[in-house]
Amino acid sequence: MAPKTFEQSMKQLERIVQELEDGELPLEKAIKKFEEGIKLTQFCSAKLDETEKKVSVLLKNADGQVVTQPFRPEGESSDE
Repeated sequence: MAPKTFEQSMKQLERIVQELEDGELPLEKAIKKFEEGIKLTQFCSAKLDETEKKVSVLLKNADGQVVTQPFRPEGESSDE
């Protein structure tokens, strides 16, 4: 049912949103598209949660504490 990757799921979700916003679908088809969109949203949310947990593990210091640091793109100085 759902595409296999987060990116594929997001693209499909964007298509569904566009179809629903266009307002051209019959009610029954719109409901099916809405249900498909909900499933894709749940899939994407789960993938994001999973990724957040992986990143947290990677950011733990030697004591096991999660260390948070602001994201800085390459080349950006830390004294801004």
